[in-house]
Amino acid sequence: MKLVVAIVQKEDAGTLIDALTEKGHRATRINTAGGFLKEGNATVLVGAEDPQVEEVLSLVESNCNTRTQYINPLPPVMEPGEFYMPYPVEVQVGGATVFVLSVDRYERL
Repeated sequence: MKLVVAIVQKEDAGTLIDALTEKGHRATRINTAGGFLKEGNATVLVGAEDPQVEEVLSLVESNCNTRTQYINPLPPVMEPGEFYMPYPVEVQVGGATVFVLSVDRYERL
């Protein structure tokens, strides 16, 4: 048995959970926040038997899209009286970061 831990953008989490439950997979969503952009994420936990892992990964890939977003970088440390106007920077966000972990024991109580 495996535990699939998928960290996805909050915009994709609802459709991912719907797709997983439609295929019969049980999933738990935990709302989290990212470290780089400080925006909302969701961590989705899915327990799956070894043959089901590829289907779960396929569902994550097809429901979690990458997108382009513009962010304002943090201003550098400046001397008093200096003026700094940051330009927005284009970054790729979205998709998923997925960990597949082996589970030694599973109980449903």
